[in-house]
Amino acid sequence: MTHDPKKQAPMKAPTSEPSGSAISDFTTTGATGSRQNRTREMQLIPEALARAHMHERLREAEEHRPAARLIAARRMQRRAERASLRARRALAIAVMQ
Repeated sequence: MTHDPKKQAPMKAPTSEPSGSAISDFTTTGATGSRQNRTREMQLIPEALARAHMHERLREAEEHRPAARLIAARRMQRRAERASLRARRALAIAVMQ
């Protein structure tokens, strides 16, 4: 065994890794760009969640609106019936006197 590279036997590629599997032209700009892109996406996740939550609440509100109108209409109808009864009684009392 010698430390002189010229006198050593040529190295053989390991059999577990196919030849040419290493990325020959690796640049860090692509990795940095994708990292920045992921960071931007991560920052926008809460905004997207909030937007989805708001749309869900609006949909629920639209769903409940007809029911709320029906409840309000029934309440006003009962109030009108009570007012009508009071007016009849007042009229009956006024006629009887």
